[in-house]
Amino acid sequence: QVQLVESGGGSVQAGGSLRLSCASSRFRLTNICTGWFRQGPGKEREGVAGLFTGGGITYSTDSVKGRFTISRDNAKNTVYLQMNSLIPEDTAMYYCAAKVSSNGGSCINDLKASADGGRFVYWGQGTQVTVSS
Repeated sequence: QVQLVESGGGSVQAGGSLRLSCASSRFRLTNICTGWFRQGPGKEREGVAGLFTGGGITYSTDSVKGRFTISRDNAKNTVYLQMNSLIPEDTAMYYCAAKVSSNGGSCINDLKASADGGRFVYWGQGTQVTVSS
């Protein structure tokens, strides 16, 4: 069983920033694919960003490139999603998810191929992000 603990959501005005955290003891391993997904009101769940622990390969979807950054703190076994220049369309429940992957390419392919996160096995409880205009 892989436990993912999320934190960092909240309410901000447009243009503001938030940092989401996802902690798991499994992140010390080098074969974990981690993704951040979100589901806004009335919308389908979508992948936002991802990171492979074996090399730090990262991915982000076009709608957040240049605004969101995924990173990892090895000492704290934590993956972060730094969100800058937030817009109301970013309002959603954000989820951290993880799966075992053999390499970074496989990880990124899974993030792209399963935009709703269907290929990811382990999920956090979610954290709400609300951006007001």
